[in-house]
This record gives sequence, structure tokens and C-alpha cells, in this order.
Amino acid sequence: MKNIIENLKEYALETIEAEAEAVSQLPGIVDDGFGEAVALMARCKGRIVVSGVGKSAVIAQKMVATLNSTGTCALFMHSADAVHGDLGMIGPGDIVLFISKSGNTEEVKRLLPFVKKMGNPVVSIVSNRDSFLGTHSDRLIYVPMEREACPNNLAPTTSTTLHLVVCDAIAMALSRFKNFTAEDFGRFHPGGSLGKRLYMRVEDVFDKTNQPRVSEDETIKNVLITISSHRLGATVVLGPDGDLRGIITNGDVRRMVENGKDINTLQAKDIMSRSPKTVDKSALAVDALRMMEANNITSVVVLDGGKYAGLIHIHDIMREGIQ
Repeated sequence: MKNIIENLKEYALETIEAEAEAVSQLPGIVDDGFGEAVALMARCKGRIVVSGVGKSAVIAQKMVATLNSTGTCALFMHSADAVHGDLGMIGPGDIVLFISKSGNTEEVKRLLPFVKKMGNPVVSIVSNRDSFLGTHSDRLIYVPMEREACPNNLAPTTSTTLHLVVCDAIAMALSRFKNFTAEDFGRFHPGGSLGKRLYMRVEDVFDKTNQPRVSEDETIKNVLITISSHRLGATVVLGPDGDLRGIITNGDVRRMVENGKDINTLQAKDIMSRSPKTVDKSALAVDALRMMEANNITSVVVLDGGKYAGLIHIHDIMREGIQ
């Protein structure tokens, strides 16, 4: 069994090393031709229509997903389906990007003349410069490759990895050219934790109707009742005009008891923390979370125009998947 495990580890490492070595050579393909191809896509007034067959189609789908999420409109068109009606998805101003290892796939060779007839520019990513695609595209991104990581040199492995990395390079170049920002990314990812970190604000998370509060001369017994009933682990202390005077947490009460103080003789002002951490309701929720982590606390006072609006608890933020 041990020999089997060692052999499997060796096979896996050989694959990783082979693909890593191939990727390390990729900077050499970023020449003027590469730049011209990406510049053509940067000037595109329509969409980038990405097409391929087999494993290249899978890479094409990933490319489309990356482009759409980083500021470049794109769609996927399977090369085999295109000649059976899907050509209709190509519109004026669109650029067609083909991905193919050989550049001689029958489906692509059948499709390319129709695309050219429609007048749409064609960019191709291929690993065979002298192929049909390589010689009939308006712009070519040549990705040389010696052999697949597959021991039989058959299964697309190194080639798909190289094409994936090149697609990422193109997408990121376009994104930076368009000055795509973190805020833009958040708008396109409202349902995921990444997007929430970028756009979700404190006012979107905390319960505006749950506002634990006591006065400075409140008894400790009533302080405990307030903390318990609101289930936020704390209550704020307000002055006569509603101004923020402090905060009392479960920890403050516990330490008071541990120190042997008599709860019957103390008031809220005797145990409150006089410099509570605050955050405006318009602040990003992730910033409130970072404040809690940095100060080893579980809740922060929320302000609205300098006035007390409530408490945001660490669990409120983490329930949204923000970490």
C-alpha cells in the first residue's frame, strides 16, 4: 500500500511540475502581437463572443465568466452549435475569440468562414501557429506547448492550463484598462460573500428596531434585564439629551461580580466603559467587523448623524457570510 501511495504522489508531482514549467514560459508570449490582440478587444463596442470545442469549450466558458465579472461583456458560443442557429447570437460590434489547441478542429474550420462573412473581427488563442485558425484570424495569440502532462501526451492538461492562464491575463488586462474597481466588482457580485464585503453596509445588517439603552443612574439589576431582553450582549448608556455616554457589556457585569462589588449599590455609570467603539451606519459592514476583531469585542455602537441608532453584533455580520 505504501508503494502505491508513493507512486501516486510521484505521478501527481510530475504533472504539477510539468504544468508549472510550461506556465513559467508564458511571459515570453506577451509581445506586440499579443498587445494588438488585446487592444482590439479593449476597443470592442459590443461583446466578446468566446468559442471552442471539447475541453477548449470549458476554458471558453470560464473566460466568459471571468470577463463578465470584471467589466467586459461576453458570452459563450459552442463552435458545433453555432452552425445550427447559435450564430444568431453574434451582433454588430462583437468580436469572436476562438480557443483551440490544434487550431484545426473541424467544427471551428466549418464555423470560421461564416463568422468572417458576417464581418466580425476574429481573435484566436492557439498552440499551432500554422493551423487553419492561426492563418485565418485577424489577430493571433500563439501559445507554444511542447507536450501535455498526460503520460500518453493525449489528454488536454498542460494545454488547457496554459490557455486558462492566458485567458486570465487577457481578462485582467482588459479590467485594468477599463479601470474596473472593487466597487464595480461588488455590484456584479451582490449574492456572494466577496461582493458583500465590498458593498454591504452597517445599515443593511443591524436591527434598527433593537436599541438597548439605559440611563446613567439605572440600577445594575435593570441593566442586566435590558441586556438580557435585547440579546445583543450589551446596552448603551445615554445622557438626558440622548447623547452617548458609554456602553455596558456582559463582560463588564461579570468582572464587577468577580471583583466582589455589590450590585445593589452601583449604577450604570459606575461600571460603563466611557469610550465605546462607534461606527456610522453608512460604514461598510466588513469595516465594523475589523474594528471588533482589532479590539476583541463583539458589538459596536451604530450612529446615525452622531446619534445613537443601535448596536451591531459580530453575529449580524457573520450571518451574511462576511469574514
